[in-house]
Amino acid sequence: MKQLLLGQTLSFSGNPWHMPIKEAVQHIRHGAVLIEAGKVIAVGEADSLKAAHPQAKITCHGDSLLMAGFIDSHAHFSQTAIIASWGKRLIDWLNTYTFPEEARFGDPAHAAQVAETYLDLNLSNGITTACAYCTTHPASVDAYFKASQKRGLRMLGGKVMMDRNAPENLRDTAQSSYDESKALLQKWHGTDRLSYAITPRFAPTSSPSQLEATGALWAEHPDCVLQTHLSEQHEELAWVKELFPEHDDYLAVYQHFGLLGPGAVMGHAIYLSSREWDALRDAGASIAHCPTSNAFIGSGLFHATRAQALGIRTGLATDVGGGSSFSMLRTMASAYEIGQLRNDAIHPAQLLYMATLGSAEALHLADRIGNLQAGHEADIVVLNLASTPVITQRAKRAKNLWEQLFPTIMLGDDRAIEVVYIAGNRHNTCATQHHI
Repeated sequence: MKQLLLGQTLSFSGNPWHMPIKEAVQHIRHGAVLIEAGKVIAVGEADSLKAAHPQAKITCHGDSLLMAGFIDSHAHFSQTAIIASWGKRLIDWLNTYTFPEEARFGDPAHAAQVAETYLDLNLSNGITTACAYCTTHPASVDAYFKASQKRGLRMLGGKVMMDRNAPENLRDTAQSSYDESKALLQKWHGTDRLSYAITPRFAPTSSPSQLEATGALWAEHPDCVLQTHLSEQHEELAWVKELFPEHDDYLAVYQHFGLLGPGAVMGHAIYLSSREWDALRDAGASIAHCPTSNAFIGSGLFHATRAQALGIRTGLATDVGGGSSFSMLRTMASAYEIGQLRNDAIHPAQLLYMATLGSAEALHLADRIGNLQAGHEADIVVLNLASTPVITQRAKRAKNLWEQLFPTIMLGDDRAIEVVYIAGNRHNTCATQHHI
C-alpha cells in the first residue's frame, strides 16, 4: 500500500560544500513523500502528490521537517554503557574504561542486551544507519546484527581485530582474527540490509602479521568497507612511530599493508601531514569526523573544510562511547563549534549533509540511503522544529528555513525526533512518546 507523508521536505541535489546552497538543497514548504514497498517513490508538492495518488494512506506531520535518517559513520556499540566516563585521554581511556567493558562481551547475553539498548538509543535520536565497531568476540557481532535485523535496519559492523597491546582476554591472533572475521563476513554481509565492515582497531593494537592478514582479507572481499582509526591524538602518533619506525607516517603503515583504498573509512584523522591528506584523496578513502569525541577526550580540531576542499568523502560520527552523545543534532552542533574554532562557519546545510548523504557516501551507500529521493530506501526522520520552549521562541523569529532549522541543530536533542520511519515502517521514538 502506498503511503503519503506530509510536511516540509528537505533533500539534496548536490554537495553544499561544493556548490551554492540554493542549488544543492531542495526544500518544499508544503511537501510530501510517497512511499511504497519500503522505498521512496516520489518527493514533491503535497497537493500534486495527493491528487496523483488518491488511494495513498496519508500521514500529516504538520510543519515538521521530513528528511533522510541520520547516518553515524563511526561508533562503538560496545561502549554504550561507558559513555560520559570522566577524565581520560585516548590511551588511558582504552585501558581504564574500554578494555574492561569490552571484556564483558564474551557473554552473549550481555552483548545482546547492550545491542538492544544501543539500537534503541540510536533510533530515539533519529539514527537509522550506523557503522559500528563490535569487540574481538564473534558473539558481539552476532548480537549486533541480530538486533539490527530484527528492526529491519541498514547497518554495518565488524569484529575488532586486535592481537597486541591489549589485555590477554581481548587479544586474538593474526590467524584467528582472519578466520573469525571471514566467517562472520560470510554469515552477515549482504544478509537483509546488513553489511560487514573489516575492523582492525588501529595500528598500535595489531602486529604486522595481523595487519598483513587484514589486508589479505580485504583484498578477497573488496566490496566490504574497512574501518579503523587514524591520527586521533599526539600520544598515539608517537606510539605508532615507536612501533613502526620504518614507516614515514601513520597512514603509511596502513598503505604498506594494503589497508588504504576507496572503501577505507578512517576515524578522526586530525593530525595529518600534507602527504597524508593527498594520499587519502588519491586513494579515494573516507573520513569519519567525530567532533564530540575529539572535544571530550581532548584530541583536537578536525579540519572539515580542508577535507571537503580536497574532495575527500567525509561523514559525521558520534564515536559513542568516547563521543559524549547519541544525538546527531548534538554532533552537528559540536562540528559547528569546532569549525568556529578553526575560523570556519559551517553552514547548517553542510552539517546536515555530513550527517546524512555525506556519511552515506563515506560508507559507499549513497545509492540507497542518505537522501530523500526517488529510489532510495525510505529511512526517514521527522524533525519537530519547535521541540522545546527555547527553540520555539528562537524559531519564531526565522525568516527562512535555515533560521528555522539552525536552533534545532544547536539546541535540539531527542525531543526533536518526532518520528522515525525504517524502510517506510513507522517507529515511534521514546522521545515522541514522552512529549505526547
